[in-house]
Amino acid sequence: MRASSYFAPTLREVPAEAEIPSHKLLLRAGYLRKLGAGVYTYLPLAWKVIRKMEQVLREEQEVINCAEMRMPTLVPKELMEETGRWGLDVVYKLQDRRKADFALGFTHEEVITDLARQELRSWRDLPVMLYQVQTKFRDEPRPRGGVIRTREFLMFDAYSFDRDIDAMDTSYKAQRTAYERFFQRIGLRYLIVDADGGAIGDLDNQEFMSLADAGEDTVLSCDSCSYAANAEKCPVNPPAASETEPSVSLAEVHTPNARTIDEVAAFLGTASSMFIKTLIYSADGKPVVVLVRGDHTVNDVKLARLVGAAELELAPEAMVVAVTGAPVGFAGPVGLTGVPIYADHAVTVLQSAVTGANKADFHITGVSAGRDFTWTVAADIRVAEDGDSCPMCTSGTMRTTRGIEIGHIFKLGDKYSKAMQLDVTGEDGKLQPIQMGCYGIGMSRSLAAIVEASHDKDGIIWPISVAPFEVCIVVAARQDDAQYAAADSIYKGMKSAGLDVYFDDRDERAGVKFKDADLMGCPIRVVVGKGLATGVVEVKQRGTDVVETVALADIIQHVTVLKQQLLTALNPVTHHV
Repeated sequence: MRASSYFAPTLREVPAEAEIPSHKLLLRAGYLRKLGAGVYTYLPLAWKVIRKMEQVLREEQEVINCAEMRMPTLVPKELMEETGRWGLDVVYKLQDRRKADFALGFTHEEVITDLARQELRSWRDLPVMLYQVQTKFRDEPRPRGGVIRTREFLMFDAYSFDRDIDAMDTSYKAQRTAYERFFQRIGLRYLIVDADGGAIGDLDNQEFMSLADAGEDTVLSCDSCSYAANAEKCPVNPPAASETEPSVSLAEVHTPNARTIDEVAAFLGTASSMFIKTLIYSADGKPVVVLVRGDHTVNDVKLARLVGAAELELAPEAMVVAVTGAPVGFAGPVGLTGVPIYADHAVTVLQSAVTGANKADFHITGVSAGRDFTWTVAADIRVAEDGDSCPMCTSGTMRTTRGIEIGHIFKLGDKYSKAMQLDVTGEDGKLQPIQMGCYGIGMSRSLAAIVEASHDKDGIIWPISVAPFEVCIVVAARQDDAQYAAADSIYKGMKSAGLDVYFDDRDERAGVKFKDADLMGCPIRVVVGKGLATGVVEVKQRGTDVVETVALADIIQHVTVLKQQLLTALNPVTHHV
């Protein structure tokens, strides 16, 4: 492509709406433009990157015999009612002129399962793996980070169908390996972590996390073993039982204008770890009481699974008053009756603690678990934190970092096949539900994740496997006929040699072109300038300070070899089909 006729509108100023590096750079470098909240236009540069990622993905899916297809975006309401997902709040819904209800696909388990139940009859038809790359729609309440979290996004989603659990495990492992190779080849370092399946499935599932300061997920990993998990999923070991007996008597203390843990802790001069935080939740419309230590945070995902609630949220003030008899901020477990109480393990060993008195402007000190209150269920219901002991090896310590979820793989088992009556005849002649798996990669999110992981003060640094252009040719002086002719000849020769080339032939100052080349992020830059007088051009790799002088006659061969070296560094293992 020639820059003089290519659409790549750069920005000199950072847009005010952009807060994280990838968002700033993708806007400035002419990759994206915002249409609305969580809705973006992918300009030619971004679309080239995505298409190259898709090609790598297709190659890896071919290796594991996963076939590409395309499913509709419009999903009939009736299908989603079969699995109980029509009511999810992220689903976009619409009606046609006949008043028939549809959803815009946010994921395609129902559609693929409906197809399978029409076509698969016997265990002999299995295994089957299918995938698509398609636009998905989710009514995100808080889109953020450019294309990190959007309402319309591009996603790879694959589905496996197997005769039994062992075969499902085999498909799951095959996709995990394909994911590992895909992310390796596109230059994304990742961590595989245990995760919560959310609305998709609740069996084994893992996320592929690209570690980044701008990530919206908290990731915990052990400093001793290989265990890692999303904070939503990470288990917390129960604390050791208290070796002291309750000795301090209860005392009601007036705490005017102090509602929060921090306010009461400051008022009483007591550490927040000695508080019992009492929260009232509405679980499917019914109140439940939740107890965690004052310095801990309730894990809503763990709690929802524990209480079996489809909808879980902090209770409205009227419900809090009905349960405790006090305004919000003064709840405590002492004397509470008629409502289930869920206590985190750390609460059950507290002695001489502080909690609300179920009375405005009052708290109780000297509270001891087991003596002064009891609970319905004790369980792990808090968010894991930096410094917690590892739940797997127990000798290690969990450390936190931030991550961007770039992929997620699930064992679905028979969740959808039972709900939608997807059965096949087994070897014994009896009907049995198919075991399923599903696998997703956020393509547009991966675009941003690469930039988050690979940039500097001057712009983006693309891995050569997915760079919009592998080579950027800059003619330093556009009006110098000899320089332009040489650059044009190199451009044509590189294209003939199969290189993906961007020729900056604009009538701009050399400094402007260099800045734009760095901002765009092409891995290899060739400069035709004053050195041409002695028969040489300059070659520079993006992200390094090394400038090579190469003979004009050797430049195409030199860059071809350099490209292969960069690709090999990303993809050192050759696998066989």
